Amino acid sequence: MSTLYQPSPRANHKFSERCGAHVFAEALQRHGVKYLFGQSIPSALHLVAPDYGMRQVAYRTENAGAVMADGFARMSNQVPVVTAQNGPAATLLVPGLAEALKASIPIVAIVQDVHRKFTDRNAFQELDHIALFQGSAKWIRRVSEITRIDDYVDMAFAAASSGRPGPAVLIAPIDLFEETVGTSQNIIDKKRATNLGTFPLDRFGADQAQVEKAAALIAAAERPVVIAGGGVHVSQACEALAALQEKASLPVGTTAMGKGTVSEDHPLSLGVVGYFMGKRGMARYHRQLVTKADVVVLVGNRTNQNGTDSWGLYPPGATYIHIDIDGQEVGRNYDALRLVGDARPTLEALTEALSRQDLSKRQAARSGLEAKIAEGREKHRTEALEMTQSDQSPIRPERLMAEIDTHLTKDSVVVADASFASIWITNFLKARAAGQRFLSPRGLAGLGWGLPMAMGAHVADPSREIFCVVGDGGFGHVWSELETARRMDMKLILFVLNNSILGYQEHAEDLFFGDHTDACRFVAVDHAAIARAVGCAGIRVENPAELAAAIEQAKAHNGLTLIDVITDDRAFPPVTAFDEKY
Repeated sequence: MSTLYQPSPRANHKFSERCGAHVFAEALQRHGVKYLFGQSIPSALHLVAPDYGMRQVAYRTENAGAVMADGFARMSNQVPVVTAQNGPAATLLVPGLAEALKASIPIVAIVQDVHRKFTDRNAFQELDHIALFQGSAKWIRRVSEITRIDDYVDMAFAAASSGRPGPAVLIAPIDLFEETVGTSQNIIDKKRATNLGTFPLDRFGADQAQVEKAAALIAAAERPVVIAGGGVHVSQACEALAALQEKASLPVGTTAMGKGTVSEDHPLSLGVVGYFMGKRGMARYHRQLVTKADVVVLVGNRTNQNGTDSWGLYPPGATYIHIDIDGQEVGRNYDALRLVGDARPTLEALTEALSRQDLSKRQAARSGLEAKIAEGREKHRTEALEMTQSDQSPIRPERLMAEIDTHLTKDSVVVADASFASIWITNFLKARAAGQRFLSPRGLAGLGWGLPMAMGAHVADPSREIFCVVGDGGFGHVWSELETARRMDMKLILFVLNNSILGYQEHAEDLFFGDHTDACRFVAVDHAAIARAVGCAGIRVENPAELAAAIEQAKAHNGLTLIDVITDDRAFPPVTAFDEKY
């Protein structure tokens, strides 16, 4: 690990006497916090944090900082902390927290507010922060007494990590951080000891009677299928899902955020199913295994628009079994047998219940099912071959994916921006083990979050090789974070798909409206030069024959390497809506 990750206690600040900042830092330390994703504010907290073993990861924009925290949480299953100043800075946290809310990722955000005596006097950058975060956090509170800091920090961590995880926002006035401890009015006479900094915090399985019913339905099914979502990763339930897959000989498909919950080398794995099962899609030839299913088991799956191909993929006449920690998600779009509980203990209980069922029907069907899946994989491989082996320039994204895939191991981490980048990686890179991480901000799918998510993943585990794929449209939102990566000595391999367009927007507008708006086209940008300007390595690739050498060079470089790949602007990913048009 880089020495830049080691906190260095500061000797010159004025907070040597124990004050609110120390109380905050002690509470965060108790919850296992080692990194604070934050700019300078709250200054008092960041100045004392190194004394408590915490390192500041200073982002350039709050938007990116929140997503760094998100990526850290997804990789580590630890609750991260992001900080921001009141007013404009706080507003920039909203997009990243909204992504975490939709994707069920816990984050504790500490937002500094104006001095208590200036409240509601139109102080500088004063804002109603409780109203601001209403749509992007599951819990929002303001702490105003130094004796309650421990209480509120614990409430924030418990809210973020329990039940369906999500962001919690704790607002604290600036003077609270500086208030000294020990006067007769604020003596702290109680100590908390519990660590609430990992998730899931409280594991509980679904009702056992419901589990037994589900086992009976699966054992009796003619054509069952499992579709796993990102909740399986959040629950750390990949091994439990793999055991269920093997025990009951079940075909398993995943959503985009569920990719990697099972090995895609397993003979019963379908790959990613949803709205990108179009031409050259990984699961294109497995579609009927979903549409013709008589029992569908949904695990940690929101049944959202993209994952269900606008609710047209999942069969209307099937029986549904839905496992989810959030009872409001169960049955939201498909009437289902309700298995409300954490995915891991529920899957373990379901596998155990299946051991008491007659699984001869499932076992008898296995060889034929495996043969059908193998046939579909070969059809996909053959169909995609023209593009995965293409020597054309500008470069086909499928060709780049094929090159990246040769470098992946089961321990590799792949991160993608939303939009086309996430579709390319989910369809043309293979998950080699249950639990392998393919991170993408598909909760809300905002552009520009690929790089900061990869940076957060690196902070969580600097030993892992991280490949990040972004489009030039999204990357334009976060160029500034290259400086953060350089300053923090982060080793990442960043691929920019440089086609000078907003790909999804232009292609969709052309499809639906016959033309596209002016905003879809950019002037040519040399992203490799931008990387070099801040001290990172930058390589420009225009010929596919140069890809292998560029990747090897990036792997050898001890820092961030940006590979600017000039790609075909008429390369359409396997979105089903594009099939007839393109």
